[in-house]
Amino acid sequence: LPTTHCSRVRTDLSRVSDGAGSAGRCVEDDAHSDRPAGGESLMVAEERHPRSASPRGVNGDDDSEAESHQDGRNVAVDPDTRRRAFSWCRDFLSGSWKAISVNDFQIKIVSGGLSNLLYMCSLPDDVEPTGVEPRRVLLRIYGAILQVGHPDHITIRGVDSIVLESVMFAILAERELGPRLYGIFPEGRLEQYLPSDRLRTEQLGFPEISAEIASKMARFHGMEMPFNKEPKWLFGTIDRYMEQVKTIKFVREAHIKKFNKLIKYDLPAELENLRSLLTATPSPVVFCHNDVQEGNILMLDGRENSSDKLMLIDFEYSSYNYRGFDFGNHFCEWIYDYTYDQWPFYKAKVENYPNRQQQLHFIRHYLSERRGVAPADQARIEEDMITEANRFALASHFLWGLWSIIQAKISKIEFGYMDYAQHRFDTYFKQKKLFS
Repeated sequence: LPTTHCSRVRTDLSRVSDGAGSAGRCVEDDAHSDRPAGGESLMVAEERHPRSASPRGVNGDDDSEAESHQDGRNVAVDPDTRRRAFSWCRDFLSGSWKAISVNDFQIKIVSGGLSNLLYMCSLPDDVEPTGVEPRRVLLRIYGAILQVGHPDHITIRGVDSIVLESVMFAILAERELGPRLYGIFPEGRLEQYLPSDRLRTEQLGFPEISAEIASKMARFHGMEMPFNKEPKWLFGTIDRYMEQVKTIKFVREAHIKKFNKLIKYDLPAELENLRSLLTATPSPVVFCHNDVQEGNILMLDGRENSSDKLMLIDFEYSSYNYRGFDFGNHFCEWIYDYTYDQWPFYKAKVENYPNRQQQLHFIRHYLSERRGVAPADQARIEEDMITEANRFALASHFLWGLWSIIQAKISKIEFGYMDYAQHRFDTYFKQKKLFS
């Protein structure tokens, strides 16, 4: 959500794109153990994706996007990116990086971002650092992080957004809550490469990992940051995306067909329903990550048996926001696997949305980290937080659904953005019946 939501997805690569598709297999949660934390079972149609992409697309329709990606993702680093990456590493890292040639320079794609392109850059094996310069770094090239703009066109992130994120990144690094920052430039940045693995979607449901994510989220929420404390981010972002979606024009037939399905939902009217529901849902304002999905959580090497083995990364959406959004958004991410290597480059399993016991497990570890809850109030607070999380999960589906429509128009990343948007809105309306 989408490294991220995203850093929304979670895939990288560079192919100019103008859209995406849909998903669906009928599943029913087990009546006893997998019932969503709202009472009734959640029914969602989901199609299984074949391992070999079909030119007809995942929804059975003729789909030119599916056909153009039937060989899977591109895996090569293009020459221009290689040249620019070499220049940035040489100029910002200095030391041994200035002594190697572009032919010796090592670069490879790192899987992990739906809105950024990620690469690992390395010195050759036979060249040692001469000082404090790192041997390996992560290069992040900014993608289309959407910002407010004139209503008749879509804009991408501006200088103010990049400056704020850079300040945030540096503060978190100083507090050892994020990687070190080695270089910042208009197109992206150089970060500490941490020997680690990004979590897989199924790991989000492992009790020990879920408990540590809850603790990390609680620490994140407890930070005081030098940013605007008003909770403007959520509906400010949704409103901007909505204005852009209202005026968006697709030219590819596949996108037009998929977009026409989405606009039948009357999304502007539905947004007002969502706004009313969340206005009536108490949720404290805290400093939120806003994109806690598996691609934005690292499992650090050598700490497998530690209680402090995870690190949150990718802070471009972080801001003061309603706490419930971080909960609900994270729970939604249990559904989506962005590592699938065939079109539309994700899988969705709605039955993996955390059930009541899994949500309580998460909330109790969150409260334990925050401390201060009187035993007499614990049960009431837990129930209130379950309601808060599941209602704000609706906002997650709505926001990333709109985001994905716009990414379909502007992103260079290989991903089925329109398919993903369709799935997020389909799931929104089904979960709304349970949680509102």
